[in-house]
Amino acid sequence: MAGTPPAAWSNWAGNQRSTATLVARPRTVDEVAAAIRAAADAGRTIRTVGSGHSFTGTALTDGHRLELTELDTGVTVDTTRRLVTVPAGMTLHTLNDLLAAHGLALPNLGDIDAQTVAGALATGTHGTGAKLGCLSTFVTGLTLVTGTGKVLRCSADEHRDVFAAARVGLGAVGVLVEVTLRCVDAFVLRAHERPAALSAVLADLPGLVEQHDHVEFYWFPYTARVQVKTNDRVPADDRPLPRWRGWLDDEFLANTVFAGACRLGRAVPGLAPGISAVSARALTERTYTGRSDRVFCTPRRVRFVEMEYALPRAVLPAALDALRRIVDNLPFKVLFPVEVRFTAADDIWLSHGYGRDSAYLAIHQYVGMPFEPYFRAFEEVATELGGRPHWGKLHYRDGASLAPAYPRFADFLAVRDRLDPDRRFANPYLNQVLGD
Repeated sequence: MAGTPPAAWSNWAGNQRSTATLVARPRTVDEVAAAIRAAADAGRTIRTVGSGHSFTGTALTDGHRLELTELDTGVTVDTTRRLVTVPAGMTLHTLNDLLAAHGLALPNLGDIDAQTVAGALATGTHGTGAKLGCLSTFVTGLTLVTGTGKVLRCSADEHRDVFAAARVGLGAVGVLVEVTLRCVDAFVLRAHERPAALSAVLADLPGLVEQHDHVEFYWFPYTARVQVKTNDRVPADDRPLPRWRGWLDDEFLANTVFAGACRLGRAVPGLAPGISAVSARALTERTYTGRSDRVFCTPRRVRFVEMEYALPRAVLPAALDALRRIVDNLPFKVLFPVEVRFTAADDIWLSHGYGRDSAYLAIHQYVGMPFEPYFRAFEEVATELGGRPHWGKLHYRDGASLAPAYPRFADFLAVRDRLDPDRRFANPYLNQVLGD
């Protein structure tokens, strides 16, 4: 494995950039271990990058950078036990196609599939579903390389503490190289999208969340309107979305037209409330069926920055009420809708859903627009309500404020001390959120 000279890197949103002194692209697990030892010999840190879909500085490094696009650990599909083992650098898009070819699927997904498996797990990526946890809850086994170059295979039966830490590990306890995931038989979803009044949705929220397999909604700032989307399993793909409708809604309206509206709103901020009102009315009701991953995942071509908080479900109405007041009083305008999703409790130490059912509230701002006062104001509210920030989304919390939010925070730090005693994987973001 040969390292390449210094190279600049930026994430998808363009808000995080760094230049590594050396870039390694290992093809084997042994080469991953060698790359970590080489960084140690050079007195450098080393960080792994995926697809760059995190908004935080979690992947930044001025030391060595590790890219796993060429890592080949082989693929094993056990259709009888519904397990798949894949290289951690594989993208979710590739994984979804692989599973579909074997009559399998992941039980849940987020709304984009560009992330690598390792990146999605490391940051606690999630979809929505009252009875489903984040993607890391589907992991039954993993292999990682520690900060000392040691290879560990972990599961609920082997290195249990490392398994509890590494499933949402921020890249702080090791480099994930291989992952085994629990799958389900391939399934079809019926998607129903409809406009509604925010007050009506909140009044019926517990029933709405419990009655459907997957529920999310989008609130349009400066309005009392939301767009509700429910996804439910059905036996047959008997109502596919016509190609022209998919292009019109998901490409033209949701990307091309919305991008133009955002550019207009950035140029003339006073138009933002009107743009939001028009957007709320432009999305009409539709119902369709499709392969699960193709319903879950949609194209995202309009660039933005994002903050997302996992909150106890019961406080969601209070959080939204406070958020509406924040938006109305900002000295600038908000151009993106607010997204609300739901997940079930889990037992992963740094999962946002550890020990409690959650409502996720995500706020966004179009690239080039001011956002920090907006994000900080919402974070203050979310923190007071017991919120936990998404590890891959912008936030301003530090280790001292995060430790009380995670009952097993100290246990995670103990595993980190053992597996990366010299802080080979450290960077400013990890120093901020984990302390040192």
